Amino acid sequence: MPVEKIPIDQFLKLSLENPVLDVRSPAEFSHAHIPGAFSVHLFTDEQRAIVGTAYVQQSHSIAVNHGLNFFSERMKIIPEEVTNIISDWEKKKGVVPENVLIHCWRGGMRSEAVAWLLNLFGYKIYVLEGGYKSFRTWSLAQFEKKYSLKILGGYTGSGKTEVLKELEKKGKLIIDLENLASHKGSAFGGLGENRQPSHEMFENLLALELWKMQNHQYIGDAGTKNETIEIWLEDESVHIGTVGIPKIFWQQMRKSSLFFLDVPFHERVKFIVNTYGAFGKQDLINCILKIQKRLGGLNAKNAIRFLSEGDLHSAFCILLKYYDKMYEESLNNREGITSLLKKIPCNATVAENAKLLIEE
Repeated sequence: MPVEKIPIDQFLKLSLENPVLDVRSPAEFSHAHIPGAFSVHLFTDEQRAIVGTAYVQQSHSIAVNHGLNFFSERMKIIPEEVTNIISDWEKKKGVVPENVLIHCWRGGMRSEAVAWLLNLFGYKIYVLEGGYKSFRTWSLAQFEKKYSLKILGGYTGSGKTEVLKELEKKGKLIIDLENLASHKGSAFGGLGENRQPSHEMFENLLALELWKMQNHQYIGDAGTKNETIEIWLEDESVHIGTVGIPKIFWQQMRKSSLFFLDVPFHERVKFIVNTYGAFGKQDLINCILKIQKRLGGLNAKNAIRFLSEGDLHSAFCILLKYYDKMYEESLNNREGITSLLKKIPCNATVAENAKLLIEE
């Protein structure tokens, strides 16, 4: 079975039903990779540096010799690693993959070496033309496309994320940006979350989600390939914690219809207390300190005092008024907001609010 090089579109379609092996160094993979790929490095970070330095300072042949020496050390280990990966992949997916997909940085010697090795063990191998670099070009291109977006807005504590999940249960297509970013978007947004991905990795995750929305995997009851696919997203600032929504895509979000969940203030306070009340007092105080200049010295002092006294309701009332003001300013600065904004009077029930959105 010959090894075949294929373009990015074909590679991604095959990746839906076959494992992807990233043979770049651990540091390269850790920074950002194709979502769902497995790291099977050919060189360690140190070895990669040695090969690169030899190529620049000495010669191509010396660099290749270094690479071959390092490769010989990994030849016996890589097949076993791949066998374990495929076994785990089979258990998770419930199917046996027909192929193995491989890429490195540019689709050069690293991927070709591993492809040759695994081909000897009987695997049908496809190598990505242009490597990860071609995926990054493809990834950024996804944000240039036009999408039919529906933006879910509302003041803090409106339960927007929970409503999004309910919409998904009802067959709507959604992208949970905060889940991709591992952050809820406010000064308190990192509480209880995993470490955020790099900005590049966040872009990769979002690009792949957008692509999947246009493919059969996620269409189902939401429509057919010949219909316009509507995607629900939560209204966000351009930055979610330390990562940023690609500017051109964020601008498209800002020009899309905004469905505003108009939930009463007292219900939102209860929701926030239930959501964040489980975290430690000091963690909450540290979050307040991040915004104390914008919150105002007296408000920050009172909010911290209420937290220290165990009065979460009073503390979050102060914080919600601050975030309400910030969100109102954001709405007022949005071009064409009068024609885009659709306010929907809501109660505190997530399922009912999702139903109201669908009926709108």
